Amino acid sequence: MRLGKIIIPGLLIFFQFVFNFLVAQPANYRTPAAEVTRMFYLQRSHNENTISYDINVLNGKLNVEDPIHVYWIRYQENGQKAELSFIQRKFAYGITAKKVKENYYELNFVSYKKQKLYLMPGADGKYHIYTSINKKLSILNKIYLEIKGGTFWLPNIEYVEITGTDPATNQVVKEKIKI
Repeated sequence: MRLGKIIIPGLLIFFQFVFNFLVAQPANYRTPAAEVTRMFYLQRSHNENTISYDINVLNGKLNVEDPIHVYWIRYQENGQKAELSFIQRKFAYGITAKKVKENYYELNFVSYKKQKLYLMPGADGKYHIYTSINKKLSILNKIYLEIKGGTFWLPNIEYVEITGTDPATNQVVKEKIKI
């Protein structure tokens, strides 16, 4: 009887974990082609158009005034690149950057400041964006937003799935956050 009290909750937690990843990002979404400058990308449940977050290099060096360039990859329009609109940049998908020290920046999404991001060189000497994934500092690769209704100014974000790489093991790490 006592064993059942331990096993059943454990199984429920296991199946919840598996279910969370089965209902994640649609499998038919394209992965953007690898680019040297891309730090990570963001996709949403509305459509497969993708927002790319690239390191902003000027004359071979990091642009310290504006270290991240954010733009669309519009798969629904033949995959062309397009700049974010003013409203998208200032209220939705834009990034703010604050230099903390040499080669180290704290980044925030303009629309969600709780998820801290850090731009800094990794062990490989290249810049990466780091964030907490499962309570461990990891290299950010992609973000997926599941949006269910709401309005243009206040979408109902059901959950956010963050995918990255553990810098110590090079293993893929994921976290699904209910909003």
